[in-house]
Amino acid sequence: MDEKLSIDPAAAARHARFGKLPERIRFEDMAEEAEATPGGGGNAYNPEGSWKHYSCLALDLGL
Repeated sequence: MDEKLSIDPAAAARHARFGKLPERIRFEDMAEEAEATPGGGGNAYNPEGSWKHYSCLALDLGL
């Protein structure tokens, strides 16, 4: 008997989408260079950016 390899359409779609690994990304493309600000960025209070450093519920509620 002559058996023919049959693949269902869903398996063919999965193989077309996920059948190979993505291309490698060079390290130079992953790193971003930015100029530093003189003086370390200043010591001004920035309420919009303060959440990045800590979060305190008492301060958020004004207690």
